[in-house]
Amino acid sequence: MRTSRSAAAARGGLEARPQGPPPLLVACALGIERLALRGGDRSGASAPAVVLRTGMGPRAASDAVTHALRDGSVTARAPVVATGFCAGLVPGMLPGDVVVAESARGHLPGAPDVACSDNGPLLRALKERGVTVHTGLLRGSDHVVRGAERAGLRAAGAVAVDMESAATLAAATRDGGRPVAAVRVIVDAPEHELVRIGTLRGGMSAFRVLRSILPVFFEWHRSLQLPRR
Repeated sequence: MRTSRSAAAARGGLEARPQGPPPLLVACALGIERLALRGGDRSGASAPAVVLRTGMGPRAASDAVTHALRDGSVTARAPVVATGFCAGLVPGMLPGDVVVAESARGHLPGAPDVACSDNGPLLRALKERGVTVHTGLLRGSDHVVRGAERAGLRAAGAVAVDMESAATLAAATRDGGRPVAAVRVIVDAPEHELVRIGTLRGGMSAFRVLRSILPVFFEWHRSLQLPRR
């Protein structure tokens, strides 16, 4: 597995054998998220994979993913996973729980939902690892969401919020039917708000879970290569 500090490096890493399966692009925003993913078990990868650090915020995510996927017949088929940390919106959620988005919606008014339609393998693999999983709408934001604003997003039907997933998936699907998924680890929740990710117990719990679920992305990737029934 190969990691990348920039969209330009990611483009190089996405090159694969023409006859092989398409590569997998795993997009995250933060250095600490990339560090967790780099420490994960990569033995189950069935094709080249790139961890792309996009930078924070929807614009950075959209630009980085667009650049990484815009050229070449191989990159045109690459599935994309948006991952990293998120804020849970549902009471009772705990740091280290995982959110698998059924759809993601951006922060701008009228933004369309991007559907994640191949979640079955993700859900099975996560549950086999004993991870607590939540599914539903993942909302986008252009800033850190706290307090009453979280309650408002929850009232509007979202189960979690982050700044990059919706933009990542929108950029990935702009050119047509590419498999996409958003899998986020809750770093804080209504009863467990964090100030800084890396210094508190909840943040370290989320870090360990993110590192542990990298093989789940490879299982999802392999499932996409199986014949549809």
